[in-house]
Amino acid sequence: ARGWVAAKIANCRTLLRRNWRGRSGFQNDDAPEASGDEESGSSGGQAPPELLIALREDAAHAAKAASMEVLLGMEGAGASRYFQNFSTLLKSDTDPTLSFDFMGRNRRPPKDPVNALLSFAYSMLTREWTVTLSGVGLDPYKGFYHQPRFGRPALALDMMEPFRPLIADSVVLMAINNGEVRPTDFIRAAGSCNLTDSGRKRFVAAFERRMQQEVTHPIFKYRISYRRLLEVQSRLLIRYLSGEIEEYPNFITR
Repeated sequence: ARGWVAAKIANCRTLLRRNWRGRSGFQNDDAPEASGDEESGSSGGQAPPELLIALREDAAHAAKAASMEVLLGMEGAGASRYFQNFSTLLKSDTDPTLSFDFMGRNRRPPKDPVNALLSFAYSMLTREWTVTLSGVGLDPYKGFYHQPRFGRPALALDMMEPFRPLIADSVVLMAINNGEVRPTDFIRAAGSCNLTDSGRKRFVAAFERRMQQEVTHPIFKYRISYRRLLEVQSRLLIRYLSGEIEEYPNFITR
């Protein structure tokens, strides 16, 4: 469980560092001074070094968490820093009617377009993991970090943690910044926000492109699609559970 959370925070940090566009909402008067290996500057496309340091420390603390309570706290702290700055990754438009605003994460139901996209992307990623785990012989409903309950694919939710920023959040950013979805692709009713049928179709296509995109596996050094990567990670989990390897290797980008 510690590894999943630490990997998610590390990958969130990388997404912020690679896709930074604007000013930070990050505030931390107690943050340590930046070291020489961190990116300098908080403008001109560079994430604030104090934010990157804080997230790196969150990941390190999560990896060493002594209890589930501490781990949940570190996950919450990392998520708070991440989503506090998620809006800086969104492309601004000269026409305000074409811009997306993001004031923080909300769900059940999502109340704005960005949160609607995030929730939909997470649901699709959960389904991908559920299908993949079942395909290799694992029970997607028996997890380790997420508490099992009726109808909840706990193991799928466990395994997808490091992939939330890599797949789901990345698809949201690409779909918005490339103009594949627009504010007019959403319907607001009864306090919730949902995609129109045409908007949903285009977003599903963007998600599928991401699943087919190739990435180099850090252990095996060959390029595979994200969909194939999910299967490889599932089989590595089997090897870990059977005692063939000492530690499950989470997928972390740099």
